[in-house]
Formats: sequence, structure tokens, C-alpha cells
Amino acid sequence: MLNALDNDDLGKLILRLALGAMILLHGVSKLINPGSLSWIGETLASHGLPTVLAYGVLLGEVVAPVMAILGWNTRIAGLLIAGNMVVAIYLAHMGELFSLTNSGGWALELQGMFLFGALAMMFLGSGRTAIKPD
Repeated sequence: MLNALDNDDLGKLILRLALGAMILLHGVSKLINPGSLSWIGETLASHGLPTVLAYGVLLGEVVAPVMAILGWNTRIAGLLIAGNMVVAIYLAHMGELFSLTNSGGWALELQGMFLFGALAMMFLGSGRTAIKPD
């Protein structure tokens, strides 16, 4: 029975599809509501960074998730998503970094799962069920 559970490629596929789909929804939302990119640009400017960097979120939330779902350059996709999450945490969630919710969970559970899932995907690669296995 335990041998049937030993399937690294299936685990990598599940990670790629879940992380890719969940992050992609955030990216599609930004494409549908371009005002959110303006907010990101303003937030970048308030930190002394160029507003044009706001379009980088589309790499981390549209391009990279599609790469992950397809299994094409999965390690790069993981790096892009992880970088996107580090910037998101820095720009929008630093005040919550050491906070807990009323139920005792980390206030940044979602962001943390996206970040650490992306790092895992970056180190694990795509597995065999990919357009370009790595």
C-alpha cells in the first residue's frame, strides 16, 4: 500500500496545478481590474521605486503560473512566483508579518503558502508530467 503512495511526479503535478491555478486567479483579477496595478504602482512609488515595476506583478501572477501549470521552465516559474510573493509581502503585508489571527493562525498564511509552495516547486522541478520536464 505504501508503494502506491510513492509517486513524486504526481505530487509535483498537484503542486504545480494548485499553486499555478490559485496564483493565476490573482493575476486574472488584475487584468480585469487594471486599477489594482495603479495601486501597486502608487505603493511602489511610496517606497521610492519606479511605478513601472507594477507590471512585474503580471510576470509573477500570469506568466509564471501558466508556465507552472504547463510544466515549462517550472523552476523559473517558481522563482518568479516566490519573488512576486516577497515583493507583495514587503509592499502590502509587512505590518502583519508577526501577527496572528483571532483563531491563532498566522495572518499571512495564504501569502506564506504561496511563497513556500513556489520555493518548493523551484527546488523540486516539474516532474515527468510536464511539457518540458526538469
